[in-house]
Amino acid sequence: MGRGRLRIYLGAAPGVGKTYAMLSEAHRRIERGTDCVVAFVEHHDRPRTEVMLHGLEQIQREELEYRGGAFTEMDVDAVLARRPKVALVDELAHTNIPGSRNAKRWQDVEELLAAGIDVISTVNIQHLESLGDVVESITGVRQQETVP
Repeated sequence: MGRGRLRIYLGAAPGVGKTYAMLSEAHRRIERGTDCVVAFVEHHDRPRTEVMLHGLEQIQREELEYRGGAFTEMDVDAVLARRPKVALVDELAHTNIPGSRNAKRWQDVEELLAAGIDVISTVNIQHLESLGDVVESITGVRQQETVP
């Protein structure tokens, strides 16, 4: 089995519809018979996006404890064990909770791709590491969550 393919929905800012578009694509692929699962998606309490999760298989998240709180991250092992053709992984630049398998979600995605699983993901333009100086000059803020 070869390396998986990566498709990224790139947006200018949060809330522009990247996750919604990714979920729409998942529904289209499933209608065509593709084995597609939600590995990790955040709907951010956006009702239209939340509705788009209906009818899609969702991999249960891994629960982690950090500083007395409970957090969830993508369960990489569960996705690898399920071996879908396509996995949806929201927020590619996300920093995982300390104690996670990888420091960054893009590293989790690298594992899925290496295992031959296609991944559809989302990222905002300000999270591209190579644009860090440009974004900082415009916003005055250095982004901490980036993708190389």
